[in-house]
Amino acid sequence: MAKTKSVFFCQSCGNEATKWLGKCPACGDWNTYVEEVVRAKTNAGAIRSSNSAILVEDIQAGSFARCTSADQELDRVLGGGLVPGSVVLVGGEPGIGKSTLMLQVSLKIPDLKVLYVSGEESEQQLKMRADRLKLPQTNCFVLAETNLQAIFQQIEFLKPGLVVIDSIQTLSTDLLDASPGSVSQVRECTAQLQRFAKQTNTPLVLIGHITKDGSLAGPKVLEHMVDTVLQFEGDRNYGYRILRSVKNRFGSTSELGIYEMRSDGLREVNNPSEILLSQHDEEMSGIAIAATMEGMRPLVLEIQALVSTAAYGTPQRSATGFDVRRLNMLLAVLEKRAGFRLGIKDVFLNVAGGIRVDDPATDLAVISAILSSSEDIPVSQKYCFSGEVGLSGEIRPVIRLENRISEAEKLGFSKIFISRAALKGLQLKTKGIQIVPVGKIDEVFQNLFG
Repeated sequence: MAKTKSVFFCQSCGNEATKWLGKCPACGDWNTYVEEVVRAKTNAGAIRSSNSAILVEDIQAGSFARCTSADQELDRVLGGGLVPGSVVLVGGEPGIGKSTLMLQVSLKIPDLKVLYVSGEESEQQLKMRADRLKLPQTNCFVLAETNLQAIFQQIEFLKPGLVVIDSIQTLSTDLLDASPGSVSQVRECTAQLQRFAKQTNTPLVLIGHITKDGSLAGPKVLEHMVDTVLQFEGDRNYGYRILRSVKNRFGSTSELGIYEMRSDGLREVNNPSEILLSQHDEEMSGIAIAATMEGMRPLVLEIQALVSTAAYGTPQRSATGFDVRRLNMLLAVLEKRAGFRLGIKDVFLNVAGGIRVDDPATDLAVISAILSSSEDIPVSQKYCFSGEVGLSGEIRPVIRLENRISEAEKLGFSKIFISRAALKGLQLKTKGIQIVPVGKIDEVFQNLFG
């Protein structure tokens, strides 16, 4: 009979200890250790392996025949589709739409038998969700089960081409005495599912919870075990969701997919630039358009700024969708290098559409919007900006400028302001858009406001 022992696991990172600790030595969190009973292996014997080391040049390179998911945004993020035998982990906040996304993919994937395992909803609840999506329901089988051994019995009976687990924190295996959702259960269930995926070449999608700080719940080793980690994020007050690749062994981590949440499910947004730009009947001050890049995809976003006199003596600095520290840096550059007195004024910044941007190429649009609001002079809606602002007030070049210019030209902008230093390596012949090179903030001000 296997011996049992009691160990302590950190609920944040999965670190193991023989006794309870107030502070985890691995991640530094407090009061995260819980006691779990595990069974110790007996009679291990000698280690034997049928594998032998071979030269890299003697390995036959195989090709991954990806299967499409019938979802262009998901296929783009995955790198072209689902790879047989791959394990994909999808994380996101509660209610953001993870289950809706994967059930929608399961229902419309062509010529592939799908098993959707739900440990959180009943068959009737999944049926109501499927009816709301208004999609054909032919090759998708639903199983409401949390016991891993029972799930494997159904998998052996159905032999599906894709398995979706919603969610990994609800599963438990009979091999452990720990409760579902504990570190040891999550780790063991994931290991068994990963072994099944690799042995049968069946793609597997795991839906995972996240903690209050935004990281995936469970042990950190969970992210190392899977092949791909996708983050599904968005603002609840807006209808748009972003599917971002955090880790991908079979593709790039610089891709993202954009969806619109509607009453009948998630709609793929193929051209996000058009919906992220507000349509104004008349030109207003404090608005500038930025040509940015989200991964490999060019986006055109609207930057809104409001500059007003500080009412209580202490100026406020607030930004939505933009780094506040970078905003403070840009305001300091405007005051020190360009002579604009903004130290006694409130500055509020917003990226329209609920999108958060980290691209430094938005700097030029940010300072243009701030100067437009400060001078109360509107910037033409036909102007676009793409450039990084340095601490000395110079406009620096940005990467993939050709893609940004092409996107702005496609959307009908007449001018795009870029760094003068970027003209040297620019290999793009434009017809419908004028390129305006600038070197300093003063030149930007002179071109916009005279």
